[in-house]
Amino acid sequence: MTNEQSEFSLARGRAAASLAAQDQPLGLTVHAMPLLDRTGTQSPNTVAGRWKMLAVLLVCAAPVIASYFTYYVIRPDGRRNFGELIDPQRPLPTLATQALDGRVGELTALKGQWLLLSVAGGACDTLCEKNLYFQRQLREALGKEKDRVDRVWLINDEAAIPEALRAALASSTALRVAPDALAQWLEPAAGRRLQDHLYLVDPLGNWMMRFPSDLDAAGAAKAKRDLERLLRASSSWDQAGR
Repeated sequence: MTNEQSEFSLARGRAAASLAAQDQPLGLTVHAMPLLDRTGTQSPNTVAGRWKMLAVLLVCAAPVIASYFTYYVIRPDGRRNFGELIDPQRPLPTLATQALDGRVGELTALKGQWLLLSVAGGACDTLCEKNLYFQRQLREALGKEKDRVDRVWLINDEAAIPEALRAALASSTALRVAPDALAQWLEPAAGRRLQDHLYLVDPLGNWMMRFPSDLDAAGAAKAKRDLERLLRASSSWDQAGR
């Protein structure tokens, strides 16, 4: 065999080997798909986030909880309160109101302040005048803290207000309300009428105390001590104004 024939045979062999190599099947790498978590468990990040949110809510609510705990449970002065605590507390209802100038609204608009309430018809008999007087005296006796308390007269009929009384109402709120709806929220002591008492509502909008009927000067002094203790206990979270 000549050299040319030998070289030709070598070249043809190389070409055949190259084609054979190209005909080999491709090699593929298969990666496993991620498995879905069907156990219902949550990732650690989600659980941690929820714990942090709960911690923030507790921090925000702590002053309110602490003040009520101090007043209702600890009571460092060791004395009983004069007013009767309402348990459970009753939130302000969405009760329609009408001011003396005819403006309409809702009772819930009064939230955000301590409210010292009295109830009576528009004609305002002797007992009504006495309760309005003690309302004013109790608020004024609180000194620099008085701006945290509003005086409210809830008028439960359509009788006209005596002109001589209007001047004394300048620094208070007088609202007409439906008597039946009001009676579903406020409640007198057994054997008493709704207009016999003064009532206290906290800034969160909860009726939480009822003062005894037939309030006199000695009783008003005790009611003042209740108010002072409540204002001290809530000073960390309650400020004057809505």
